[in-house]
Amino acid sequence: MNVLVIGGAGYIGSHVVKELMKNGHTVTVFDNLSSGLRQNLFPKNTFIYGNILIPEDLDAAFSRGFDAFIHLAAFKAAGESMVVPEKYSVNNLTGTINIMNAAMKHCCKRMVFSSSAAVYGEVQYLPIDEKHPQDPENYYGFTKLNIEKIMAWYDKIKGLKFAALRYFNAAGYDVDGFPCGLEQNPANLLPVIMETACGMREKMSVFGTDYDTRDGTCIRDYVHVSDLASAHVKALEHITRTNTSLTVNLGSEVGVSVKEMLETARKITGKPIPADFVGRREGDPANLVATSAFAKKTLGWEARFSDIETLISSTWNAYLKNGKCK
Repeated sequence: MNVLVIGGAGYIGSHVVKELMKNGHTVTVFDNLSSGLRQNLFPKNTFIYGNILIPEDLDAAFSRGFDAFIHLAAFKAAGESMVVPEKYSVNNLTGTINIMNAAMKHCCKRMVFSSSAAVYGEVQYLPIDEKHPQDPENYYGFTKLNIEKIMAWYDKIKGLKFAALRYFNAAGYDVDGFPCGLEQNPANLLPVIMETACGMREKMSVFGTDYDTRDGTCIRDYVHVSDLASAHVKALEHITRTNTSLTVNLGSEVGVSVKEMLETARKITGKPIPADFVGRREGDPANLVATSAFAKKTLGWEARFSDIETLISSTWNAYLKNGKCK
């Protein structure tokens, strides 16, 4: 297939591009490089510099003719979304509507969307499946949930077939070493740990030590970015083959606490990684762990690289490769 990857120069997007290429698909990347990097682009792919907030940019891109598109161009910092929700309204909601309208205009009716486990909010039961109540605790999650609802309406009205992939916590880097462009101004735990290990940060903060978890810190389900990438390709092929839309969880099904991630990183890197233990951060649920049984059954997908050692070592190698650490 001829696939447009919106946000394809970014952290997850570049890994998705690699997986599409491995599976014989033709890829064009659309990105404004606000957080994506030219370093992550593959020479054989067409690159379009454009902005999802400029409808003319999207119209020109989709006019080239694509069989499908993958949307990975959302802002994703949950904490920031609670401080500047307007930023997330404009980019995540308006930007996505712009993308979908341009796609419909040019009859591109297969969409893979990077949704999030943030749609679920506080846990009612574990592990979390796709039927779990959806009540986001942060505005980022609200934007993802409402995009899912918009896609469902476009399916009913316009014939759009979509895959909404509810990521749990994306982490790690390609085990072969490329792409390896580092996230800019990261807010997620593992890159923050790496930046502290490298001395790019004097110390890091652990938000909350009094959660009802085994060590008092938040527990998350970390899924390797290469595992996420393979799910995008499998989901695209599924909706193409069946002509039906799909919503699935993508997680490792293993919960790792903040303290566990920090201590394992100290062992793998050999660095002290100074950390302050501070109060809770607004909008952080205590425990988010998935069941990916539906993804396994429907897509034949399972996490292959999502053990804690591979997550940390592949990330550490990316920081070393970029000359950030010694």
